Amino acid sequence: MVDTSVLIEYSKAKKLEMLDDSHISVITLIEFLRYYRDDRTRKELKSLLESFFKVVSLDNEVVLTYCNLHNSLKERGLQIGDADLLIASCALSKDLTLYTLDLKHFERLEEFGLKLLKVEGGV
Repeated sequence: MVDTSVLIEYSKAKKLEMLDDSHISVITLIEFLRYYRDDRTRKELKSLLESFFKVVSLDNEVVLTYCNLHNSLKERGLQIGDADLLIASCALSKDLTLYTLDLKHFERLEEFGLKLLKVEGGV
């Protein structure tokens, strides 16, 4: 599963096709598209991304995984933003490795079974 940080970098490098047939969370889709103000551009990019990626929605499995993670982290006095926690929950519930440039929050979730692959260097 491709995290927003990786999606942005590949997009900037005009190399999205290198990620073809990967997964993204619906949260990543939203985070990426929200910066485009023009509705037409946003719709075109949404279609493009949906043609490149399998979009993981927020189904019951993801919701329950999110709730379990949220409660476990809260008990330990740890916090992770909802967007990152939802992305991680999508990856965990679908048994997908998360490709990310942002390990700050995601590394804390490895003990819960989140598999990470940090993207090294340039795209």
